[in-house]
Amino acid sequence: QVQLVESGGGLVQPGGSLRLSCAASGFTVDSYAIGWFRQAPGKEREGVSYINSVGSAYYADSVKGRFTISRDNAKNTVYLQMNNLKAEDTGVYYCAADGSLASLIPQFYRYWGQGTQVTVSS
Repeated sequence: QVQLVESGGGLVQPGGSLRLSCAASGFTVDSYAIGWFRQAPGKEREGVSYINSVGSAYYADSVKGRFTISRDNAKNTVYLQMNNLKAEDTGVYYCAADGSLASLIPQFYRYWGQGTQVTVSS
């Protein structure tokens, strides 16, 4: 069955970097759209970035130029490199997968990981 496992979260100072990983099983990451989402306390889940099956990437305006999504087909893993982190990037980060439409809208994704906490604070 489809499984997604995120890792790489943690506590980082403003301006720092983290790389999140999303290890997939039950499907190949180059056949699905994979999205990264985040949810801050008291806020709705929002789309951060996605990569579609042909490898095209898209970013929310709030992270454009700071975050980079990539995938390693051999490891069946998708990454989110986050640079120049800001306090407003704090939240639980989730990866999600779907075999149809690539989007930043959470409702379009069928499969979800358990999330990894990212805290940006001095």
